Amino acid sequence: MHGWAIPTATDIAFAVAVLAGVGTHLPSAMRIFLLTLAVVDDLIAICIIAIFYTNNFHGEYLLAAVIPIGLFALIAYKGEKMFHLKPAAAWIILLPLGFITWALFLESGIHATISGVVLGFCVPVKFNKRTEAAGADSGLAEVFEHRFRPISTSICVPVFAFFSAGVALGGFDGLGRALSDPVAIGIIFALVVGKTLGITGTTWLVTRFKHANLDPDVKWIDIIGLAVTGGIGFTVSLLVAELSFPHGSPHTEDAKIAILFGSITAAILGAIILSRRNKHYKAVAEKEELDENHDGIPDVFEGKGD
Repeated sequence: MHGWAIPTATDIAFAVAVLAGVGTHLPSAMRIFLLTLAVVDDLIAICIIAIFYTNNFHGEYLLAAVIPIGLFALIAYKGEKMFHLKPAAAWIILLPLGFITWALFLESGIHATISGVVLGFCVPVKFNKRTEAAGADSGLAEVFEHRFRPISTSICVPVFAFFSAGVALGGFDGLGRALSDPVAIGIIFALVVGKTLGITGTTWLVTRFKHANLDPDVKWIDIIGLAVTGGIGFTVSLLVAELSFPHGSPHTEDAKIAILFGSITAAILGAIILSRRNKHYKAVAEKEELDENHDGIPDVFEGKGD
């Protein structure tokens, strides 16, 4: 039961990479769906970490964290124009406040990753007068995302994955033993089958009972392909695995192997489904652009006119 939350998250970077690799002609609505799914999944996982994986809670440190968080939010709001025009200002002013918040969360007993989520919500998102005055085209949150993405994706995430995913397989015998662990079997099943059923089923329930509709360009087989791709857990799942079992527990290593195996399986299956759908959409696009008589009007529209 300790590892029940491991399959919760969807790794945004790897899931989007699969979609980008095979989805040259897929509807843009599918990318939006996958990004939304991954963000919601990760937020749920982070909430689970905050609620169920908190030990030795010290409320005074969490209360003290309100001060740097408040200052961070105030400065990010009031100084939005400055942060647009002077990229170094964020490193000089906001980074120390972020570090203090991280340290206080760490001492409070709540996992320190939650501090990053809280601070992220403090950055202005919408286009406003300060954004316009800075001559920017988007809100500060999007600007920060573009500035810090190279550091995050090229350094932070790979370093985290390198230190978290390191496991000793012990040859094929060790791999077989690890994958026969009930914990590993449960994780693989949850990532590959459970996430597919859960995402597809939830989407169907929402469209059935909440008067919502799928995008006209997206079919249910597309949702299934995206749901399978949602089984790519990796980074956040590795973090939850580290927190789920006591230090030195063999289940920790088995869980990591299961996460890697399940995520790779989900990526392959998702890529197969989405690549087949991509061929379908490519054929549709080519048919819509076909102009055999070279009159500048696609034949499909001429047929409708006739």
